[in-house]
Amino acid sequence: MDASTQHILIAGGSGFLGQELARHFSTKGCEVKILGRGKQKSEFELIQWDAKHLGDWIAEIEWADVLINMTGKSVNCRYTEKAKKEILRSRIDSTAILCKALSQAENPPKIWINSSSASTYVHSESQQMTEDEGIIGDDFSMNVCKAWEAEFFKCNLNHTRRVATRTSIVLGKSGGAYPLMSRLVKFWLGGRQGNGRQFISWIHIEDFCRAIDFIIENQGIVGPINVTSPTPIRNAEFMKLLQKRHGRSFGLSQSRSLLEFGAKLIGTETEMVMKSRNVIPERLTESGFDFKYLDVESAFNNL
Repeated sequence: MDASTQHILIAGGSGFLGQELARHFSTKGCEVKILGRGKQKSEFELIQWDAKHLGDWIAEIEWADVLINMTGKSVNCRYTEKAKKEILRSRIDSTAILCKALSQAENPPKIWINSSSASTYVHSESQQMTEDEGIIGDDFSMNVCKAWEAEFFKCNLNHTRRVATRTSIVLGKSGGAYPLMSRLVKFWLGGRQGNGRQFISWIHIEDFCRAIDFIIENQGIVGPINVTSPTPIRNAEFMKLLQKRHGRSFGLSQSRSLLEFGAKLIGTETEMVMKSRNVIPERLTESGFDFKYLDVESAFNNL
């Protein structure tokens, strides 16, 4: 490897987004390593850690130019008290131990990007949520995001720039919401969910990777930043366009009560589809980021 090769360390990078990011940076010629637990599958070198305690993995902190933390139990589950604790603790514990490792490092990464979520903002069917004007409310998901970001930004680091990415639904072929929603459409079940007025904030996987790359390269970007397309779309229109993409003339809609019943059957929560995320990437666009996919139809056609 050339001495100028950028070293990217992705904690919790064995999932859909982590692996897509790893491929993006690897294609650019960067060297990528993953911090993961157990026998997780990865195309890239996997370094073991438990996301709670210091260990041999701290050597990778000295190696890394860029640290990206995506660790956290999936929110695609029923919100039992046990699951809620695991969702919160997995995010807080991993962030806290990474802070400890960076604090002890002689040559810490130049930038630390920590995941957050566009779910930090309240349900909104009218007001657009920017970083400065967005309303952060008080429920389980929003409180997790608040605690997660508070843990991240309270870390006292003098030599590492920090950015919290409030990411929306990422549309990609290899994971996330797109394959599941496409499957519903193919079986004629892809109608509107609830009244269909709730906004979906989304971003194409390619733009997501490019946005993370852009954040790394632009020294002026610090603090929380919305990583979403600038064109959120209502659920009903989103589903119509997805029907069109898959050659379906209609799709059965689901009422809120039916969605609640179905969510219990498959072990998830209706918040995933019923919350209106009307989120705008103001800081990203003001910094000069150029989205490749500005409308969801072009994103669908690519996928």
